[in-house]
Amino acid sequence: MSLKETIANILFGPKSETDPGGETEAELSSPAAESAAEPPAAGSIDPARLELPPEHPLFRLYDLRRRTSGYLPAPRLSLDEDGVLPAELLQRELGRLRSAMTNVCSARLKTIRDSETKSKPKKKQDQEPLPQEEPLALDALPYFFISSDKLYAWVIVFPPVGQGQELNRELLLRSMLGQDISYGVDESLVDRLSHDKERYFHLFPVAKGKPAFDGQNGNIVDYFPRVIERVLEVDEYGQVDYTNLNLIRNVKLGQEICRLIQPTEGNPGRTVLDQEIPAKSGKPVPLPKGRNTEISEDGLTLIASMAGHVEFTGRSFQVKPVLDIQGNVDFSTGDINFLGDINIEGDVLSGFTVRAMGNVHVGGVIEAGSSVEAGGDLVVVKGILGDGTTIVRSHRSIFSKYIENATIYVRENLQTDCIINGSIYCDGEVRVRSGRGCIMGGRVWAAKMVNVNTVGAPSECRNSIALGGLPCTNFEREIIQKELKELEMELEKLECQLDSPTKSTILGKTRMKLSVAELKLKQLEEDLAEIKLTLQEQESGRLECSLAYPGTEISFGDEVLRLRQETRQCVVKMVCGEIVVM
Repeated sequence: MSLKETIANILFGPKSETDPGGETEAELSSPAAESAAEPPAAGSIDPARLELPPEHPLFRLYDLRRRTSGYLPAPRLSLDEDGVLPAELLQRELGRLRSAMTNVCSARLKTIRDSETKSKPKKKQDQEPLPQEEPLALDALPYFFISSDKLYAWVIVFPPVGQGQELNRELLLRSMLGQDISYGVDESLVDRLSHDKERYFHLFPVAKGKPAFDGQNGNIVDYFPRVIERVLEVDEYGQVDYTNLNLIRNVKLGQEICRLIQPTEGNPGRTVLDQEIPAKSGKPVPLPKGRNTEISEDGLTLIASMAGHVEFTGRSFQVKPVLDIQGNVDFSTGDINFLGDINIEGDVLSGFTVRAMGNVHVGGVIEAGSSVEAGGDLVVVKGILGDGTTIVRSHRSIFSKYIENATIYVRENLQTDCIINGSIYCDGEVRVRSGRGCIMGGRVWAAKMVNVNTVGAPSECRNSIALGGLPCTNFEREIIQKELKELEMELEKLECQLDSPTKSTILGKTRMKLSVAELKLKQLEEDLAEIKLTLQEQESGRLECSLAYPGTEISFGDEVLRLRQETRQCVVKMVCGEIVVM
């Protein structure tokens, strides 16, 4: 038998007539084939291990070495025997490792065949072949597998063939140098690998790079909340403490509002090929400086330049002045018009007006005939007691103990214990759940929802609940219409007077006011027409109540539902153009 046939038998086994594929029973029962053919147990699956089919070229090389050297540990290709590498890295690299093993093992087999062909002596013309063949000699082959991010390198060593050189430290270092692997090398592995009994067909992590870490962006540490949660807590008796809302956040002159944390520099990394991996530095952020605030000398702190109320609006902190009134709003204070926040410890007496650009806190009562308007939130600890002419406006939310005989305009939400004969216009939600939790008489118009315990009374007093639309816009239209009527009446009276310079001046001013009011009314009418078309396409608003008495009228636009009997635990909403009680 020639050397070629001997090598072929070692690599592929002798062919049998019954097995056209050339695989013998000995090959199929080899440890490599058995370990590859048998699937691992469900509890012992290694996600970092590469499983290869029995026909893979790696097992051909393994069988060649095993038959010439005797016992040989089974191949094991695991990227992470210690279980410290991230799962996404393993999933990404296992596919690349499979392709690399197929290519390098196939190339190794081809090299063996080519070497065997070259080692066989050639026949000279008209001569017999030489009786002795040159021995086959292929040195051990270290193959280095480098991760796609070049942060990890593994080595697998294929054994020598024939008279080839076994693995040693110099051969491993020479091969590593040829691959430019020079950073993060595991020197202890290099020293022991040449005499390790599992040095062949086993994947070892030989080098580990240094990952790059980007710097952290700058950050702001706030000492005052940017968003004030206006949530009322109800005690076990169903009562709400309106004195403990803490909507005004007082700050002293020079007090810190927030502090800046500087960004950090990035830490560059190194690949196993000793190449630098650049890192990004963190981005700076500016201090949110607003009105009545200043930045400290070191540029790291935002401080208040005056005493007042801290509020975050838009993209900056602002300090608003706070007007403290120790007693009532009466003849000792007169009408109040203030650009900041107002804290009134007493009552707002009848006939007086309070206007503020910020929040208004009233520790007592808003009496009949008075007027209060807040650019922010309005808190009335003891309630609003009107006489039909009292108007209270808030461009955010209103919190009041009770509301009686008053007109309320609120852009966001309304929270109260009781509403009696009130005219409510709310673009958000009306919640009447704490305390008595009842609505008796009057009209409540909310764009989103009315949540109440009881609507109406056993006497079947008339109650109107309107849902959806633009309540505040409608209220403004009613105010302008009322103003137009008054201006028209005043204009008629002026035209009946005798001509004089004073009459001409007053008449011109009145006509100018009348024109402005007409323009405002026209704009509001257009807005209301647009919202009416929108409401025809979408369903909005709902009523949730525990008990509704007869006499309650519920409306969605032009659709009206009148309750004829007591209804408990009901939800009323518009479904497909019809009012439905559930």
